[in-house]
Amino acid sequence: MKCRHCQTELQHDLIDLGEMPPSNAYLSETDLKRAEATFPLKVKVCHKCFLVQTEDFTRADALFTPDYAYFSSVSKSWLKHAAAFSKNAIDRFDLNSESFVVELASNDGYLLRNFIAANIPCLGVEPTAATADAAEELGIPQCREFFGLDISEKIKSQYGGADLIVGNNVLAHVPDINDFVAGAAHLLKPRGTISFEFPHLLNLLRDFQFDTIYHEHFSYLSLIAVHSIAAHAKLKVIDVAQLSTHGGSLRVLLTHSDDPRAPSGNVDAILQAELDAELKGMTAYSKLQMEASRIRQELVLFLSNAKSMGQKVVGYGAAAKGNTLLNFAGVTPDLLPMIADAAPSKQGKYMPGSRIPITSPEKLIEEQPDAVLILPWNIASEIMESLKPQLHRKTKFVWAIPKLNIAE
Repeated sequence: MKCRHCQTELQHDLIDLGEMPPSNAYLSETDLKRAEATFPLKVKVCHKCFLVQTEDFTRADALFTPDYAYFSSVSKSWLKHAAAFSKNAIDRFDLNSESFVVELASNDGYLLRNFIAANIPCLGVEPTAATADAAEELGIPQCREFFGLDISEKIKSQYGGADLIVGNNVLAHVPDINDFVAGAAHLLKPRGTISFEFPHLLNLLRDFQFDTIYHEHFSYLSLIAVHSIAAHAKLKVIDVAQLSTHGGSLRVLLTHSDDPRAPSGNVDAILQAELDAELKGMTAYSKLQMEASRIRQELVLFLSNAKSMGQKVVGYGAAAKGNTLLNFAGVTPDLLPMIADAAPSKQGKYMPGSRIPITSPEKLIEEQPDAVLILPWNIASEIMESLKPQLHRKTKFVWAIPKLNIAE
């Protein structure tokens, strides 16, 4: 396989998680009667541009199906994050009723609803029907396509160029990352701005966040790699911010390379932090496989001990990262009999691979478990705040990354 960005032959491995089903391919009762499709989940490192990427085994349209079950608006903290970004962007970029905002992978309208409320024209680009339908109900126009250079031209010919293009947690999801970024550059007005948010590779390596690896994530991004990808599309990075979302993310602002705005000092600071962590050398990528095995052992031991003592442990959050963790650890309903999730689209279904039933949070509360395994550890505080008042005071909350944490 060659690098998706620079076409260098890939020679270095980051991690091999074995055979996995697509992490958001939740199962119905009928699905349980037939075998699941699984694909190897292996991640490689390019020694030239340092783009970290999955091996080519799946297509985007096989992963992001019309009934794709992830709805961004389920998370209250994510809605607050989106609202804060929108307000800041409107002020910073002087957006008004004459402006045009495009969000790539706009999901259920969690972000663009803020621009609609401010009377700023916008368009959501969202290929999955279930989430696009939800956004349309909020009055947000939809382009139901996978974005790239061709779709960019269609949008531009119909609406004109964009003053602001937003892509939150989508840059990692696209197999042809050069075409995707070139499309954004083509759609951008001469003095427009692109904002991409993505989980920071530095945090994945430092905190052993191997559960954030799944087929839907084709790339794992450092600023080093994004800097190279942007330059290829004749874009430049003018600012970058470190965020707490998704276990530690970056928000990168891009403009055309001839834009008069100069890069902020944050750009050099983050690049230097990545260099200090040796992200331009292979040793930084050598520990993840071993640490993933340790995390697996800790989790299985905890669940096995709880079962032997007659304790009831249930899960919370049917997240994609949870599917990677559970399937890598070989956890099935005998150790974790149910997982509660606030998204109605997931309730009544089963986790792919592990086939653990997904229920409502109300069912979890009825069970009054001895411990709750939080799978989306990045919002553990939000989950604990919601559940604690409704559970026994001795109920423990557990999460596995970067090591087994047990909180009361």
